[in-house]
Amino acid sequence: MKRKPSTEATAAWIRLMRVQSRVLDAVEQDLKKAGFPPLAWYDALLELSRAPSGELRPVELERQMLIPQYSTSRLIDRLVEEGLAVRRECKVDKRGQFVEITEAGRELQKRMWGAYSAAIEKHVGSKLSDADAMKLCGLLDRLGCSCGEMALPAIGEGASAR
Repeated sequence: MKRKPSTEATAAWIRLMRVQSRVLDAVEQDLKKAGFPPLAWYDALLELSRAPSGELRPVELERQMLIPQYSTSRLIDRLVEEGLAVRRECKVDKRGQFVEITEAGRELQKRMWGAYSAAIEKHVGSKLSDADAMKLCGLLDRLGCSCGEMALPAIGEGASAR
C-alpha cells in the first residue's frame, strides 16, 4: 500500500490552495478596480513580449502561462480583437500559426505592471520580509515551482509570479 500524506502535509496543501486562490482573486480585483483587463491578459502579453521575436505558437503560450488557461484560444482571440496581438501563419509549416504581440500589446502590458506590482506588494510583499519571501521561494522550489530560475525583472519591465 502506498504511503498517505501526513496530517501536516495535507494541512500545507490546503493552505497552499486557499492562499493561491485568495491572492489571485485579490490581484484580479485590484486590476479590475484600476480599469485593466484580467490577469491572464497581462500574463499572455508578458510571455509574448519575452519571446525572442515577440511571438509564440499558441501551445507554447499556454505552456508558459502563469495562470491555468483552459481557453487559450479564446484569450488569443480577444487579444487579437483588441489589437494587442496578431495571428501569423508559420512560413515553414503552413498548418501552424504564431501569435505575435503588437506595440499596443506591449504598451498595455507595461501600463498594467504598475497596478499588478502594487497588488503583489499589497497582498504578498507587505506581509513577508525579503528573507521570508526567499525562504518561501526555496520551499516552493522543492515542490517544483522553479522560483529559483526566475530572473528578477527590471523596474517597470513587469514580472510573472513564477
